[in-house]
Amino acid sequence: MTKEVCSCLGTRVVEFLIQSAQDLQVSPIVKYSALSLYADRFYPSLSITNDVKTWLLHPLRESNLQLFALVTIWISSKIHDSPSLSVKSFKSLADNTIKEQHFTAKDFLEAELVLIQVLNYEIGTLTIPFRYFEDLVMKLSEVARVGEQLRLEGCMDIMDLVYEKGEISSFNCSSIHLAASIVVAAYVITVPLQKSEFPILLWVKFVTSCKEEDIVDTVRRILMHVFEL
Repeated sequence: MTKEVCSCLGTRVVEFLIQSAQDLQVSPIVKYSALSLYADRFYPSLSITNDVKTWLLHPLRESNLQLFALVTIWISSKIHDSPSLSVKSFKSLADNTIKEQHFTAKDFLEAELVLIQVLNYEIGTLTIPFRYFEDLVMKLSEVARVGEQLRLEGCMDIMDLVYEKGEISSFNCSSIHLAASIVVAAYVITVPLQKSEFPILLWVKFVTSCKEEDIVDTVRRILMHVFEL
């Protein structure tokens, strides 16, 4: 596959993952853990090395990638939910949404093992951007009245857009830096101008120890994606 086809395919599967998370009504932490596992780590790894011998990766079909996207939600649910979603829930969703191929419960179990192997058994989600911007939004509401104007949902909408645009890897920054930039971008978009006297950039710089000029650059790029400039 060409780079252009891979990019387009990756974007479609990310959109499928986000829609599936909505259909399954999972919590935000499960959704963003799954996005991190799939879009930040699993899918990029396939273009670097693809040594795992399995029909799920050779050839690489969109339907198989959709299966892996569902598996990342399943793994994330097992990490964060008690009880976790059952494999039957995912198989039922796959039967209704993946048209090119029919997957069995056994296929889900095999895909889970393959995904974990590709990730070298590293499936931690403690440092994903969602955890950081959730914490920043809560802290802002505690220190400034204007924090009530900034909603977590606004940050999540921006995060979704960045993933859907397929640009998450291009930022090439730490999770806390990306989270800080998303909070500033959400503040710029959602807080009315007459109420935006709070020095959000300086506050985020102080709380996260990120460099101000780096945050400004990332915020600019995020806003360009949001407004399609």
